[in-house]
Amino acid sequence: MAELRIAADLVVAENDKRAAALKSDYEALGANFARRGIDIEAVTRKVEDFFVAVPSWGVGTGGTRFARFPGTGEPRGIFDKLDDCAVINQLTRATPNVSLHIPWDKADAKELRAKGNALGLGFDAMNSNTFSDAPGQTHSYKYGSLSHTDAATRAQAVEHNLECIEIGKAIGSKALTVWVGDGSNFPGQSHFTKAFERYLASMADIYEALPDDWKIFTEHKMYEPAFYSTVVQDWGTNYLIAQTLGPKAFCLVDLGHHAPNTNIEMIVARLIQFGKLGGFHFNDSKYGDDDLDAGVIEPYRLFLVFNELLDAEQRGVNDFNPAHMIDQSHNVTDPIESLINSANEIRRAYAQALIVDRKALSGYQDENDAMMASETLKRAYRTDVEPILAEARRRANGAIDPIAAYRASGYRKKVAAERPASAAGGGGIV
Repeated sequence: MAELRIAADLVVAENDKRAAALKSDYEALGANFARRGIDIEAVTRKVEDFFVAVPSWGVGTGGTRFARFPGTGEPRGIFDKLDDCAVINQLTRATPNVSLHIPWDKADAKELRAKGNALGLGFDAMNSNTFSDAPGQTHSYKYGSLSHTDAATRAQAVEHNLECIEIGKAIGSKALTVWVGDGSNFPGQSHFTKAFERYLASMADIYEALPDDWKIFTEHKMYEPAFYSTVVQDWGTNYLIAQTLGPKAFCLVDLGHHAPNTNIEMIVARLIQFGKLGGFHFNDSKYGDDDLDAGVIEPYRLFLVFNELLDAEQRGVNDFNPAHMIDQSHNVTDPIESLINSANEIRRAYAQALIVDRKALSGYQDENDAMMASETLKRAYRTDVEPILAEARRRANGAIDPIAAYRASGYRKKVAAERPASAAGGGGIV
């Protein structure tokens, strides 16, 4: 049995306070669904089986390019991070896997695996870091990594990714996510074509070392830290990379890595259509790559993304199994609470997409009935599926109200007493 970071009897006591109300709400929603020809039990079972990975770095307090303001009880390293991730999974029962970032989370692989097993956690995709310099590294990534003009710097970046693969193999991961900040800040600084050629050659070396049962995810980003040009700047370039590398290469879509007003759900549809959607980094955005909690700005867009995913699933698209992971930064909230909230919002969008009347939608699309097609989606989106989410958590021994249970547990106060205060004053989002 997995080690629990919050006492099980506290979760039970918190659930007992809310059980009667949940039963009433669930039955009322079930009656509503029955009139619409929807089986609420089938939906609840699907929600129970839907999981999203949490990022190890997400349980620390983030910040901006200007400053970081640490919270209390900051994790001191990867093992503290895993403890915090276990709390999120215990209360939501939606996040059984953790995505590690190397070198931030570098530790003995046997100890990592043992800690994960003790907490009932597995490991999702490995994430390499060649967008900042690690202490003691020989060559700087100030002017790029996998696309750097210097061959030795590129070789160092490739070797780092190979190390991530080896660590991942030892702890049970099956994927590598590669994001680079390579680009330029001045016109003329970089030769666009040569830089991309160098990047592709470096990625080919990494791809060659990938185990047969692994996937590699490449991630595009319009800007930052390079502001004039970015080597992997959009989904089209990302698609070219995946096509060039081979069948184990896929595109990862971060919801914050696009220009404002970009139709991200259509990008998702295109990548599905051509077999190159690898998965997601879920977050939300107001201005750019804000890394806000999922669903806090554009919950309807999150639903529309899941509408495309459910459409593909129900059409029986071959080998369709995208990875789902949260990727967000927290400056003014408790990171554990934010990750709990995001996991629940992602499940909410999934549940809403499950109840779309797809037969009716298809008919309206064929008839070019724009109004009724739109209303068919909105009817699902407007449905309050909270009773389904809460019931799915309850059945899996999670919390009916996970943030209330978390606050009642006093977990943050407890770890604040155990972990030394983190110094403020640093810049950067992590």
